[in-house]
Amino acid sequence: MHKIMIAAIAVTGMLSAMPQMAQADDAKAKMESMKGEAKAKGQEAKGETKALIEEAQGNTMRGTMERAKGKTKAAGERIKGKAKELKAKTE
Repeated sequence: MHKIMIAAIAVTGMLSAMPQMAQADDAKAKMESMKGEAKAKGQEAKGETKALIEEAQGNTMRGTMERAKGKTKAAGERIKGKAKELKAKTE
């Protein structure tokens, strides 16, 4: 009888802890997504800044290239953030 009672308490404790673990995973996933988006915006801003500098110097083609590189790097950061978000949700 004593062993059954201990097992029942253990199962009850595990079931009550599961929602808290799920909330922690959701918070971590949201954080990873936000970090990826912040890095993406930073890369876009960096590319735009370099593009404006090049255009001010008269290099419109080089400015267009810098802008495109910034957007490409931003897309990569978004993909990394999304991958980390999905990983955090499955943990």
